[in-house]
Amino acid sequence: MASPKLYRRDEVAHKNNSQGAWIVIHNSVYNVTEFLNEHPGGEEVLLEQAGKDGTEAFEDVGHSTDAREMMKKYIVGELVEEDRIETQEKKLTWQPEKDDRNPSAWKSWLVPVALGIAATILYRYYFLA
Repeated sequence: MASPKLYRRDEVAHKNNSQGAWIVIHNSVYNVTEFLNEHPGGEEVLLEQAGKDGTEAFEDVGHSTDAREMMKKYIVGELVEEDRIETQEKKLTWQPEKDDRNPSAWKSWLVPVALGIAATILYRYYFLA
């Protein structure tokens, strides 16, 4: 497999418009020109990052695994070693939401049931006796 083409940040900086939009994400260089019209967030989002390092913006949005897979077809190279910065990819893990106000599901129906039983007992005691 051939080694990736290497680019400097100043080379990428010139690709910052709708005729040529390149973005650096995790030290990889992507040509997103053909993807501008397809991007779900609109082309403005990509053009805002064009010619720059969009790693932080990319990770802040929380792109899906599918989006990360789709990126592979737009990669054109890597940054040269001296232009690289250390980045961390966010790991996507699903966790059920925690509700600290109601830690157990059974408590959500316990109070209404207890009130119903108490009301039934009081009704029988006072009105049917």
